[in-house]
Amino acid sequence: MDSDVIKKFKESGKIAATALQHGAKMIIVGAKLVDVCDAVEEKIKELGGEPAFPAQSSRNDIAAHYCPEEDDETVYEEGDVVKLDCGVHVDGYVSDNAVTVDLGDNAELVKASRDAVNAALKLVKPGVRIGELGRAIQEAIEKYGFAPVKNLSGHGIGRYSVHGSPSIPNFDTGNKLELQEGQSIAIEPFASAGAGMIYESGNPTVFMQIDRKPIRSQFARAILKDIEAYKGLPFALRWLSRKHDIGKTKFGLKELLNAGIIRGYPPLPDVKHGLVSQAEHSVLVLDKPIIITKIE
Repeated sequence: MDSDVIKKFKESGKIAATALQHGAKMIIVGAKLVDVCDAVEEKIKELGGEPAFPAQSSRNDIAAHYCPEEDDETVYEEGDVVKLDCGVHVDGYVSDNAVTVDLGDNAELVKASRDAVNAALKLVKPGVRIGELGRAIQEAIEKYGFAPVKNLSGHGIGRYSVHGSPSIPNFDTGNKLELQEGQSIAIEPFASAGAGMIYESGNPTVFMQIDRKPIRSQFARAILKDIEAYKGLPFALRWLSRKHDIGKTKFGLKELLNAGIIRGYPPLPDVKHGLVSQAEHSVLVLDKPIIITKIE
């Protein structure tokens, strides 16, 4: 991996970790989710990066993809298990990290996902089988009596790419594919007190452009112009609604969804609505691996 690329990944990771810590400290009973997500994104820009995807804060049984709208009045409540997930890019080079903040009595659940990511990180090096990482994650989570979420996984990260190959499972799939020198990956365990399986539920507020084609609607064209500036990275409804008005934005997004130009990512609750925790770090697969989202 080129030294300049490593430098940009490391810079991206440092900003992501700093912004994540900044947001995590704001997660207290009574604070608004939208204020925390806005603060994380502002910190990223203040430090010289750009969001690789919208900051998300999912509570309790929702594992991921809860991204508040600009007028969302939802606040953190006593007893919440709060996930905070943010990503950064520097010149396109993406880092991704997440943490769980416990506002109740769920320390073991939080430890399960945190121990799982650390167990997998210890194994990362060229030649390690992906199934081994999954086994380490699964064993760490099951030790606490919880279930790994099997239909969510870690993933490759790259230049203007948040979710690429290889997929890093959260259980032992037996996958014999080996990590390769120079890969960049995000390891992302979820521990569930429920089914360990998630499903899509509700209206998406996170979207991503998946195709390029002409669109008739004037509203949709104006919004698409802004979307194209994200260079294929995910974006938030509230990013656009603050510029274009909420009604026009939703109308335009609906047109783009129907045309197959963008796709939406709804919130992901546990099938049995058990509480879910998350931990995540990004790492460069080198002879001496670099965990880019750990602050030394």
